[in-house]
Amino acid sequence: MTTVLVFFFILGGMALLGSVGTVASRNVVHAALSLVLALLAVAGLFILLLAEFLAIVQVLIYGGAITIILLFALMLTRTREGPVRLDNAQRRFALIGAGAAFAVLTVVIMVSDWPAPIDNPVRPGFSRISEVLFQQWAIPFEAASLVLLVALIGAIVISRPEKGERD
Repeated sequence: MTTVLVFFFILGGMALLGSVGTVASRNVVHAALSLVLALLAVAGLFILLLAEFLAIVQVLIYGGAITIILLFALMLTRTREGPVRLDNAQRRFALIGAGAAFAVLTVVIMVSDWPAPIDNPVRPGFSRISEVLFQQWAIPFEAASLVLLVALIGAIVISRPEKGERD
């Protein structure tokens, strides 16, 4: 067993634990911290794949910015009704659907013919990636940032008290 394989299993386990913690946690802050763990583990997997740029983007954009915006949006919006029941009758159907999806994906992975590993893969450098990102994909990149900004402003507007409402 090689060192890379050991790190793969460790990072894969961390990603799995973080993902389960994100979904299973009833506390929003704990769920966000579990999400950060899962995202950092995925960044580690990108490093194992020699995709350093994707690892940096994963940490900076997803691990930092997206998680912070998610926490801001959740903390700025408040519910006006009492405690909400989190369990419902559809939980059984969701479990059946998740199990079916897992089974289908497992079968597809097992029967697929995977390409042979390449001895010397060609990796684009940072200059080529930045060229494509800021020339070809500049407008979608900025559109995504505007959508996130609108979501944050919307959370602030929704969280403002209504007329006659006191905290």
